[in-house]
Amino acid sequence: MTHPEIIACEECDLLQRGAPLTPGSSLRCHRCHAELRRGRTNGPEYALAFALAAIVLLVISNVYPIVGLSVNGNLIQTTLAGSVRVLYVDGAWPLALLVGLTTILMPVLQTVSMLWLLLPLQLGRVPWQPAAGFQLFRLARPWGMTEVLILGLLVALVKLAHIAKVVPGTALWSFIVLMLLLAAASAAFDPHEVWGRITTGRNAGRALQLAPIRFRRAARTASAYGLVLCEGCGLLLRPPARSGPRDCPRCGSPLHMRKPASLSRTWAYLLSAIVLYVPANVLPVMDTSSLFGAQKDTIMSGVVYLWVSGSWLLAVLVFVASIMVPMLKILGLAYLAISTQLHSQWFPEQRTRIYRVIELVGRWSMLDIYVITMLVALVQFQALATIKAGPASIAFGAVVVLTLMASMSFDPRLIWDAAEKDHARVK
Repeated sequence: MTHPEIIACEECDLLQRGAPLTPGSSLRCHRCHAELRRGRTNGPEYALAFALAAIVLLVISNVYPIVGLSVNGNLIQTTLAGSVRVLYVDGAWPLALLVGLTTILMPVLQTVSMLWLLLPLQLGRVPWQPAAGFQLFRLARPWGMTEVLILGLLVALVKLAHIAKVVPGTALWSFIVLMLLLAAASAAFDPHEVWGRITTGRNAGRALQLAPIRFRRAARTASAYGLVLCEGCGLLLRPPARSGPRDCPRCGSPLHMRKPASLSRTWAYLLSAIVLYVPANVLPVMDTSSLFGAQKDTIMSGVVYLWVSGSWLLAVLVFVASIMVPMLKILGLAYLAISTQLHSQWFPEQRTRIYRVIELVGRWSMLDIYVITMLVALVQFQALATIKAGPASIAFGAVVVLTLMASMSFDPRLIWDAAEKDHARVK
């Protein structure tokens, strides 16, 4: 007799039985409504096709010019790597490193990791070191920000159009298609299904199955049953004895009931972001030199410029992404950390939704960084006009990174632990 799959929710730790899924349907947690599984048809095959197309476009996007300016018959063009180099030469090497990682290296690693895992499976073989391939995918996926780069380029083009004639390059169109392909590949790539095919290929699926569980009325979470969900591969299992190794038998990741020092690390990143948020918004983010003198622009003055020039929609987008989102992320994470530290039982489902929103919108704060990158790279007319990154750009980039790391460090299951203890007392 085949037992139904036992699933532990990654966001609230609720233990529940799985159910058969049809293509296009999804299975959600009964308590916090997080998506547990999604029904797909040939998901790995589609992901492989998208990844193969993406690797071709990655080459085109990073070799050909992304945009150019035509001034008095002279065409000034730049590639994405050339923009990073200009930042580095101007002394803004932390900003150059951040842009290079999020727009060049991480999308490449994300695509390579999918090919690493999916191509051998398509050929009927087990991938070499699949655990390393999944770790690479988990590392690269949150930091690849191609879609934010596209919006940043749009804002930069609007600003550049007031200086000279803008000439879109081949890489601009390539990046737009690449953005769609990476999104489609990530949506089709289901780690749970891929791990299932790998373990089947190794004939190891039965050895890693969880023994049937007899559900008890007073216990609802995986931790209440002494079970742990591997953060590396999503395998639900009983951890070994304290004296033995506490690593996942499938992917080798360390096993923890909750993220180690979750609140401490969240507060450390969050407080650092709060300190840097002030100079990021007060100091100049760009220094412009021209025949008419020097000008220093803050993030807010850039928003005002877009509004006055008639680009109201872009002004609102920049204001939301560069000013409102970082502030709301800091406030939201502080609220989650404080309420969790006080073992609050108030509105756990609403607090979990706040966490999801923070995870969803966090990357869009990078918008202004990409705008600055394009302006610095293209507006280099020597005696006529030059733009350099100001000190606030580095502080702002640090705020974005620190808030992203704070949200990654926070364990949403801690929100539900207080409510679970109260439920156990009532029972």
